[in-house]
Amino acid sequence: MQDHTLAGRRALVTGSTGGIGLAIAGQLAARGCAVLIHGLAPPAEGDAIARDLADRHGAAVTYRHADLSSLAEVEALMAATDDGPDILINNAVTRHLLPIEAFTPAAWEADLAVNLSAPFHAIRLALPGMRARRWGRIVNMSSVYGLFGTAGRAGYVTTKTALIGLTRAVAMETLQDGITCNAICPGSTPTPAIEARIAAGMAARGLTDRAAATAEFLAEKQPTRRFVSPEAVGGMVAFLCSPAGDDITGAALPIDGAWSAS
Repeated sequence: MQDHTLAGRRALVTGSTGGIGLAIAGQLAARGCAVLIHGLAPPAEGDAIARDLADRHGAAVTYRHADLSSLAEVEALMAATDDGPDILINNAVTRHLLPIEAFTPAAWEADLAVNLSAPFHAIRLALPGMRARRWGRIVNMSSVYGLFGTAGRAGYVTTKTALIGLTRAVAMETLQDGITCNAICPGSTPTPAIEARIAAGMAARGLTDRAAATAEFLAEKQPTRRFVSPEAVGGMVAFLCSPAGDDITGAALPIDGAWSAS
């Protein structure tokens, strides 16, 4: 039986042409939600992804290109949702894997703009409509690196930590408005970049057991020694948007195979 829990709701998921964002968009569409996906893909490519989601889930799915480092484009993206979305998922991200002394001003500003300022402005523009409707769900995609630090990614750690602070502030300002705001802190997921690193390591060492190589790669991170699936993150988002999530707000929720607990 098809789940129509979110029928009549409209969602915007930033950074959703692949990976976690696409999995979130799929979970929301599967529950009857109309979804606006976003990314930097050319329109034809993004439209094809949207059509596939729509065909698979029988929901209205559209695509919008926007560079979230530009305030004007954030504002245009938000204006593309009539009266603002009911559900806002701030998932788009940029990261620069550099030591601090090699971090250029441009890289630093890009991380701040996409990872922190864009979510702030999207929330700022979405709240009036959510308050008017007396219902809203905001989910900010932080990271395990929002819970503790690591070397070589100062912009990412800083913005993902600050995003949890923004989440708490928004939650406290919307307690009486039927709106919740939460952060999710995923551990390692099977991104193309990580998969390539595992494959390269296997080739260099002549290994053939992919599962064992993955477990070795994750050994010093996630105690489960397996990736967090994008679908699991999408399922958590859908749960937070369901009636069961009505009283969960201001939380930073790890989904990291006990990484943050170890």
